[in-house]
Amino acid sequence: MADERRASDRDLGMDRAITRRDFLHDSALGAAGLAALSALPTGAAASQADDYPPMRTGMRGSHPGSFENAHALRDGQSFPPPLDSGERYDLIVVGGGISGLSAAYFFRQAKPDARILILDNHDDFGGHAKRNEFHLGGRLNLLNGGTLGIDSPRPYSRVADGLIRKIGIDPDGMKSIEKEDFYGSRGMGRGLFFDRENFGTDAFVGGVGDGNWAAVLKAAPIAPAIRADIARIEDGETDYMPGLSSAEKKERLSRMSYADYLTKIAKIDPATLPFYQPRSHGWWGVGIDAVTALDCWAMKFSGFQGLKLDPGGIPRMGYTPRGYADTGGSYTLHFPDGNATIARLLVRALIPEAMPGHSAPDCVTARADYARLDRPGQQVRIRLSSVVLKARNLGDPASAKEVEITYISAGKLKTVRAGQCVLAGYNMMIPYLVPELPEPQKAALHGLVKCPLVYTSVALANWHAFDRLKVSNVWSPGCYFSSFGLNDTVDVGDYKSPRSPDEPILIRLERVPCSPGLPEYEQNKVGRMELLETPFSTFERNLRDQLGRALSGGGFDPARDIAAITVNRWPHGYAPEYNPLWEEELPPEKQPQIIARQRFGRIAIANSDSGAAAYTDSAIDQAHRAIGELLA
Repeated sequence: MADERRASDRDLGMDRAITRRDFLHDSALGAAGLAALSALPTGAAASQADDYPPMRTGMRGSHPGSFENAHALRDGQSFPPPLDSGERYDLIVVGGGISGLSAAYFFRQAKPDARILILDNHDDFGGHAKRNEFHLGGRLNLLNGGTLGIDSPRPYSRVADGLIRKIGIDPDGMKSIEKEDFYGSRGMGRGLFFDRENFGTDAFVGGVGDGNWAAVLKAAPIAPAIRADIARIEDGETDYMPGLSSAEKKERLSRMSYADYLTKIAKIDPATLPFYQPRSHGWWGVGIDAVTALDCWAMKFSGFQGLKLDPGGIPRMGYTPRGYADTGGSYTLHFPDGNATIARLLVRALIPEAMPGHSAPDCVTARADYARLDRPGQQVRIRLSSVVLKARNLGDPASAKEVEITYISAGKLKTVRAGQCVLAGYNMMIPYLVPELPEPQKAALHGLVKCPLVYTSVALANWHAFDRLKVSNVWSPGCYFSSFGLNDTVDVGDYKSPRSPDEPILIRLERVPCSPGLPEYEQNKVGRMELLETPFSTFERNLRDQLGRALSGGGFDPARDIAAITVNRWPHGYAPEYNPLWEEELPPEKQPQIIARQRFGRIAIANSDSGAAAYTDSAIDQAHRAIGELLA
């Protein structure tokens, strides 16, 4: 068995050192280029990537070194007395994501001469707006390692819209950078991969989304009854709740999961559920057992066509679907590196010399100068790889004049003081940083459980296999990664996406660790532990195996065709939102995010957690609110 496993690993390319070092700069990645890369030792080019965070591969997101000290604090470990750094600022921001950077931006707007320090536990700024940067065949290739776009279920507030535009983004005017019809113009659509572990045999099915599911599924390795169930849910027009008004149907749907709707109302065979179970992963970070049927209707899931429900949400609907149902959502736009461009533009606004250029398009290809983020004498400083362990008002919170922040960096504990502080990191960590908070506030903060997720970026030597199979995206229910697909085609400024299947390209795989049957937050906690305990090699082997099997009909060889892997692990991913299956309806003053974000002396609280909405505009709006509280 061990010999068989080693042989399998060799077939998959697990012995290829290229995936375990940070080197892909300016290499021609044809067959000869890959062979050359495989033979190259770690050297100067590898250290170049080591020195430039966006180019680092391997385990990213919550990478090693970014969370261990915080977990030690959570677990009650004591730390030696810190040293006073002697540094003094007007504002300290804890968290260098979009909310933290926005907080610094708003404070500086109000106080142009303010001295600001931003502390972040990661080795890169941006928080979940993470940039994965590769140099393939002499061309820059980018992919989002976290948040993808600026769209929101509701139109942007005046504040959030104003910030987006002030840093150089015109959402409507820049929409043309997204070439959404490129793959379709090549006849490429969506596919399905059925794996042998869940469906008895491996099978790839193309043509998904063209209608006529009965015909599409003829090649699927599933029982005729299951095939008929899926076709009925996807293409049928049956009213499964006859005799009820639209309002009555919505009320009933809000009190059952989508899984229960399919099995108990639409009467599909329970054996059909594995096909649908991960469909809600990308929206809510849990499967269809933990999301209401009404929320799934609002997000245009299948099986509701015959119910003829009126447009619009009801109070018993989650934040995201209610927003889209009631308003149609905000403008949409995404850059090649997702919202990392927003973070980079905010850094440019705060420290112009660290991010060369003058526009949103040139920011996409600009090389950030990390050495200029934290220099003595700057008005704004961004200090990375700095894990905050304590934030306290110096004196009674009601009359304190300063706050003191304790952080650890390079193994050294230091303190730094400021007139005011914004905590813009994970809200559930705040009770450990500020143990003096009132107990109800600490309890509310602990309750803001974020959902775990994994976005994995894989560099391929070419995309012939996708082109031969005529698919750009593949849904793989039951597999380790529930979906994967080619990088979106986006052209902006000097950045150009690949056009030929001969060219190297990036693909993204998505995984959401779930434990079906548990309440949403309990699933999140179990999934978080799984992510923290899973080594890079497990992600690598699963993705090589899955891609090799799913794309075998297109001639894909994981040992030959995979050039690099970056696993963006987010144990604390999406901000928590209202889920009517597990939470009671509460007036605003009793909602946990409202209680949790109350100002405490000279300490205010931001981040999208505080808005109970996992969107960029929420992160910006909460930053503005927090700064407003401090300046009031």
